[in-house]
Amino acid sequence: MALHGALLRTSHWIAHRTPWSAWAWRNTAFTVAAVPVALPALAALTYGFVAPGRAVAALLAVLLLGPLLTLLQRSRFRALLELDVPAVAYTHRPYGPRGLLERARSEATWRSYGYHLLVSPLAAAGGALVVLAWAGAAVCTTVYGWTALVPVQDHTMGWTQEYDLLTGLGVLLLLGTPWLAAALARLDAFAAATLLGPNRAKELERRVEDLAESRAGVLDAADLERRRIERDLHDGAQQRLVALAMNLGIARATLTDLPPEAKAVIDEAHREAKEAIEELSSLVRGLHPAVLEDRGLDAALSGIAARAPLPVELDVDLPERPGPTVEAVAYFVVSEALANVSKHARASRCRVEARRDGNLLRLTVTDDGVGGADPAAGTGLTGLRKRVGSVDGTIKIHSPLGGPTVVSVELPCGL
Repeated sequence: MALHGALLRTSHWIAHRTPWSAWAWRNTAFTVAAVPVALPALAALTYGFVAPGRAVAALLAVLLLGPLLTLLQRSRFRALLELDVPAVAYTHRPYGPRGLLERARSEATWRSYGYHLLVSPLAAAGGALVVLAWAGAAVCTTVYGWTALVPVQDHTMGWTQEYDLLTGLGVLLLLGTPWLAAALARLDAFAAATLLGPNRAKELERRVEDLAESRAGVLDAADLERRRIERDLHDGAQQRLVALAMNLGIARATLTDLPPEAKAVIDEAHREAKEAIEELSSLVRGLHPAVLEDRGLDAALSGIAARAPLPVELDVDLPERPGPTVEAVAYFVVSEALANVSKHARASRCRVEARRDGNLLRLTVTDDGVGGADPAAGTGLTGLRKRVGSVDGTIKIHSPLGGPTVVSVELPCGL
């Protein structure tokens, strides 16, 4: 499709940004150049028609010349139409044993042979037709000139009328042949994009696979980075704060003869240090809880339920652990869903279910709140959709006014 668009843009540029004569001769040169490149295929087809018993040998010769013919055709498009027909990527060299076997099995190879055996001879016939059209135009428009040089025994007015018709026909050919060449060039380019270039559907599939692999790599890298930050905070800053709080506690207990103002400062510093430790612990758990990596999703969800500000009923059935990326997404989805319930739902109870169903991890968070949750209202539900979508998961939210609200999530366990 990209090549087809480039063809249209190039044709528009040639037709409107270059002189008419240059555009006409450029298309003519392109169509005529198809004749010599098609000679091997034409010879093979002719030989096979004349000697049917040796047609297989002639076709094999064309097959062996296939890579060279494809290279010549791409050069023709690039040099005369400024169109680049993408090459099909092969793993091995074309003339090695593995390369020949790979090409023989490739669908792109047989499409290119279809171009060389079918389209290329037709393009050569079109080039010959363009040459004949230009020659006929030249002969017809100059009929009065060259007939004046030919001795004629009998001159009649009928000849003059015929010459007028021939001159008019020559003018029409002069005007129409460039458009014929342009039409043939466009058809040839369309066929080349379809048969010589990569299969668009296959290329899209390959790109989708590459993007999926790239996204999985990005997710894994982000998860590893979160774990590194969690370890650095837990083993570095958090331990220093704990040591500071312990030293302040010891100072408060042992330094009893300090003035009341100094004791108040130590007490305040001790309290601030403990609050900072609690906030840092929450931050560390939000990045990547250690229990998730050590004991799995069941234990991590139990920790979330225990810290929730409302009663949470937990039902987990995971006979097999999903991948670490999916576990992390599931943990944060449940954590964010419970945070939304505590902030907005005004619920008294909540239920969380996590079950492994084949290759799917199904999560359900249900609350008895007021309902009316709207993902488009800028709440945390938008973040849930993005996090679930990062692993090709799906999320459904059913929240009528008056409740209950049910958030259902399905995550593929292949990541």
